[in-house]
Amino acid sequence: MKVNLSRTQAKEKIDSFFEKENFTAEEVKKIKRLAMKFKIRLGDNKKLFCKNCLSKLKGRTRIGKVYRTISCGNCGYKNKFKMNQRK
Repeated sequence: MKVNLSRTQAKEKIDSFFEKENFTAEEVKKIKRLAMKFKIRLGDNKKLFCKNCLSKLKGRTRIGKVYRTISCGNCGYKNKFKMNQRK
């Protein structure tokens, strides 16, 4: 039986998911699909998992002038996040 969610229920489910400390790649995949279905932005939660293998992001962090690069501990992919620029 298919469960129908409203947009607000989906947002609550996504927020409660990212409050957890441990999650698997399959769970992240499901949450990403739910967010895409309802056009909900993940925002800063995107920085919590690897863009390539979707596992919890932990590894080597390097900080440049414009980007913060975190290499994934599982797959070695280099995730780049733009930093806020101060003037």
